[in-house]
Amino acid sequence: MKSISIMYEDDALVAINKPPGVLVHTDGHESEPTIVDWMLENYPQARDVGEPMFLSNGKQITRPGVVHRIDRETSGVLLLCKTQEAFLFLKKQFQEREIKKIYNAFVYGVLKEKRGSIDLPISRSKKDFRMYVASFVPKGRSRTAVTEYSVIQEREDSSFVELYPKTGRTHQIRVHMKALNHPVICDSLYAPKRPCLLGFERLALHARMITFKHPNGSILSLEAPFPEDFEHALSLFSAKI
Repeated sequence: MKSISIMYEDDALVAINKPPGVLVHTDGHESEPTIVDWMLENYPQARDVGEPMFLSNGKQITRPGVVHRIDRETSGVLLLCKTQEAFLFLKKQFQEREIKKIYNAFVYGVLKEKRGSIDLPISRSKKDFRMYVASFVPKGRSRTAVTEYSVIQEREDSSFVELYPKTGRTHQIRVHMKALNHPVICDSLYAPKRPCLLGFERLALHARMITFKHPNGSILSLEAPFPEDFEHALSLFSAKI
């Protein structure tokens, strides 16, 4: 297990800066250590916190403390609950879209519109069970998905963008950016034939900030600093501007 950096902690929850390459919970195929394993090791009292989940193969798993997820290769802020009360409190905010999230990503190419909103329903791909697709025409069991974005910097071959997902669909940012023909750099699933630019060896996506209401009534905003690969890529942008 990679080193886990704790950003915030109290009796109700713990927020970590998840390193890339670590699964939040088992996917039923891999036996590698997960964030759930780390949670159980450090907070065994949270073993019964949360809700079980059924995997695509029909297997049921427990996910102690997990109230939301980010992809294996995505880095950044992740909230984990220590109590069932905190879990239910935060779950309700996620369901009602009251929690604000900010992501940063490096994407291929230069976007024509420097600011915009992507409002495209997302459904699971019929060709590959690992993938999702976005379409103007809803297909099958499509779910509403909205992502706002803003271009921060750009080069001739890539752009650094800030993203504000208004919904929380699986792979939402990755699928929406692919739909714009500007997929996230080094996305092996949605841009497998494109070269990894800017020195990236993993998906160039970082969950930078989350703002939510704590069970005690206070409003918390937590920001995860950029990892080394993001800092390196940003230095390359600065050299071109």
